[in-house]
Amino acid sequence: MSDYDRIRVLWPDHLGLARGKYLPVHLAEQGTGHCITTFALGYDRSLIPAPGAYLLEGLPDVVASFDPDEVRPSWEDDATGVVVGHLDFRGLPYAVSARYALQQAIADWAELGYAPKVGIEFEAYVLQPDGQGGWERWDTPRSFVYGTGRSADPVGLLDDIMRIAWECGFPLESINAEYDESQFELTLEYDDALKAADEAFLFRVLAREVALAHGLDLTFLGKPFVGVAGSGVHVNFSLVDGDGQNAFNDPSADDGLSRLAKGCLAGLVAHHQGLTALCAPTVNAYRRLQPAELNGYWANWGHDHRCAANRIPEARGNATRIENRVGDGAVNIHLGVATVLQAARLGVVDGLECPDPLTSDGFEEVNTDVGAAPSLAVALEHLTADPALMAAVGDDLCQNFIANKQAEWERYIAAVGEDKPGGEVTQWELDEYLMYH
Repeated sequence: MSDYDRIRVLWPDHLGLARGKYLPVHLAEQGTGHCITTFALGYDRSLIPAPGAYLLEGLPDVVASFDPDEVRPSWEDDATGVVVGHLDFRGLPYAVSARYALQQAIADWAELGYAPKVGIEFEAYVLQPDGQGGWERWDTPRSFVYGTGRSADPVGLLDDIMRIAWECGFPLESINAEYDESQFELTLEYDDALKAADEAFLFRVLAREVALAHGLDLTFLGKPFVGVAGSGVHVNFSLVDGDGQNAFNDPSADDGLSRLAKGCLAGLVAHHQGLTALCAPTVNAYRRLQPAELNGYWANWGHDHRCAANRIPEARGNATRIENRVGDGAVNIHLGVATVLQAARLGVVDGLECPDPLTSDGFEEVNTDVGAAPSLAVALEHLTADPALMAAVGDDLCQNFIANKQAEWERYIAAVGEDKPGGEVTQWELDEYLMYH
């Protein structure tokens, strides 16, 4: 850390936002306190007595500390290092912390003899000022899916994001234009689960701040615009056994998938509705999460099938993996990964039977009648009705999440009057979320 004058310590809150402090380097290793009642804040800065947030018990501190060996160069300047902090409360890991939930998921898999590996895919839209104090889609009429170069990125914004990410040591695998104009896919390399989530968490901050330095913005919000594709977060994962081998791979199986992989798929399908709330955590998320679109709406899986919630890419050997496609662009990365890993683990430990894969088109014909919730409110009901998943992810965290999200839903209904159907994006959603996601 001696190479830096200050350390930017960031940590994920209950909304997936990157909160933290700048600390002078000579004090940084002491850690720093933050008011625990941050975990009762809504996007509008309203406060509720959410479980675990101690609003009515004096608003004490949680302490953010970090491993000095994990400090990396910041994208801001050469004098700043950046790191993801771990939260402790009264000498113990803070049970509402999403990063702690992920650490627990990793430990739970370790008890079974496996280490999770994870790779994150982001989708995002670039925004430009609309001349009236707001934002609109970036004007890139020459863009097309899998486009690269100046036709998709006329000012080199994505070039800068890629270059700066590499300079800061982020394992960026690829960037390309996505389906709709001004939309891009940004993919990070595979790594150990906690490291991959930490890097994805920081990279999302990096990408947005580089865009702001260009006078533009980058939104990961699931459905910021009507009539165009939504933006998701895909969690790719596999499990490595004690010999360092990919435990999802089984060359003797007809489809190359091991019993362990099938157990994970069974768990993801069985807990699909419960996990959706944690992976699609805003009112806006359910504008994207609709049937007959390329997202994780249905509780199913398929071989190289993008209409399935859980896709098995064609690659085998060490590249065998499950791609969970439920996540919305506003997901708390650590919580989303923890939830996917725990739902998969429950399928294994509970001995659930894996259903047949999706083989129909996935648009007009699917292999299940179990889908995601139509709204955040119903998704919260599904989560509450899945105590096994809540216990696995962390009851304290889930109770805090449910309380905060119920308050968020109530603010939405109070402002709008009733839930708007399907993909109808309201101004309330843009006002509530766009500046933060």
